[in-house]
Amino acid sequence: MAPMPVTLPPVLRPTEALDPSRALPGAAGPQGGASFADALSDALGKAEQLQQEGDRNAQEVALGGGNLHEAALAMEKADVAMRLAVKVRNKVVDAYQDIMRMSV
Repeated sequence: MAPMPVTLPPVLRPTEALDPSRALPGAAGPQGGASFADALSDALGKAEQLQQEGDRNAQEVALGGGNLHEAALAMEKADVAMRLAVKVRNKVVDAYQDIMRMSV
């Protein structure tokens, strides 16, 4: 009697999960789509844009023009974006430190 071939479930084949040719069709990765660095760069650019818009609105109000309500909203959006950017930075630094503490 010939031995039956054994096929392992995908959970037990971790190296297949690392093969980029087996990626899901809609998944972003090296073949296409935005990388983490691109997404982070875009988010930081948007935060900077919101900061500049808030500063511009605040300056207009200080000079006697502009709309106080719109200036307050722009400054709050800039504040939220900056707090989010700081939290993401802290998480990335924590992850980096965890990786550096790992033993090989």
